[in-house]
Parts: sequence; C-alpha cells; structure tokens
Amino acid sequence: DFTELGAGNIGGMTLRPGLYKWSSAVTIPTDVTLSGSDKDVWIFQIAQTLGISSGKQVILRGGAKAKNIFWQVAGKTTLGTTSKFNGNILGQTAIVVQTGARLNGRALAQTAVTLDANSVK
Repeated sequence: DFTELGAGNIGGMTLRPGLYKWSSAVTIPTDVTLSGSDKDVWIFQIAQTLGISSGKQVILRGGAKAKNIFWQVAGKTTLGTTSKFNGNILGQTAIVVQTGARLNGRALAQTAVTLDANSVK
C-alpha cells in the first residue's frame, strides 16, 4: 500500500493498517502511532535496519493490537533505551533491545536477540 514512506523516517506519523515497504533503513526518532481496529493488520518490510530512539514509542490507537503488527527487517533492529515498541519483529540479523526498553510482541531473529533489563510481553 505504501512504498518509501517518509524516506524511512516515520517519526510523528499516524499510520493506518496496510503494507509498508522500504528499500532503505527505517528510523523512529519521535513517537509513531498505529491507528486501527483490533482486526486490522500492519506489515512493515524493511530492506535495511530499523531503529527507535531512546524514550520513544510505537503507540496503538483505536483498538490496534500488537499481535497484528509485523516488522520484517533484513538488517539489525535496535530498540533504544526505555523505548516502548509494539509488534512482532522478524529479523534476519540481530535484534538489540537496549536497557529498560519494553517490547509488547515477539523478537525472532536468525542470528541473535540481545536483551538488557527489559520487559517483553
């Protein structure tokens, strides 16, 4: 549905359900909101890396559920310290969840998932 949205910077956006694709890295330097119902699905296909800045969040609105959000990442995924991330991360390489970051979903990587004093539910 959406290709190269925000040139990879999705901070500050409100995203509706759908398929999002990037050939570049994706960054979340400010909060991003996913707005939809409890039956809606978001799929994010990222050809490079994914990173959310420290203290920032992926916010769910309108009944959106973390179990219906899929982040397919070819490169490294980094969740900054004390960030709050929603969704299932399917990583081809490393997933690093830095100190105090919270993940509501799953972290599945082909190489390694690194946790440091985190909450995963």
